Amino acid sequence: MADNKEISLEIKPEIAKGNYSNLAIITHSHSEFIIDFATMLPGLPKPEISNRLVMTPEHAKRLLNALMDNVTKYESQFGLIDIGGGQQQGGGTFNLGDLPQFGKNN
Repeated sequence: MADNKEISLEIKPEIAKGNYSNLAIITHSHSEFIIDFATMLPGLPKPEISNRLVMTPEHAKRLLNALMDNVTKYESQFGLIDIGGGQQQGGGTFNLGDLPQFGKNN
């Protein structure tokens, strides 16, 4: 939010418990960013998408900035987050459109 107005929020109990996600799939068009949150667990045949967020590019950038700010604060308090697996920062992502079942060839 651009201004610093105080906002009163209410969270319903079924939302407050949250959903676990260890996979996020991000796609975009000219006017929207879509983030699908999924859970990939051993023994399950494929990841199950539990939530989808659709937002404007401007709000996606605000989310990026907020996440960067919070990760910086977290790491200053608890130490660096090791993403392991030899991944370099920014790695380990893919575009949904690159997958055959979602690509332009369908």
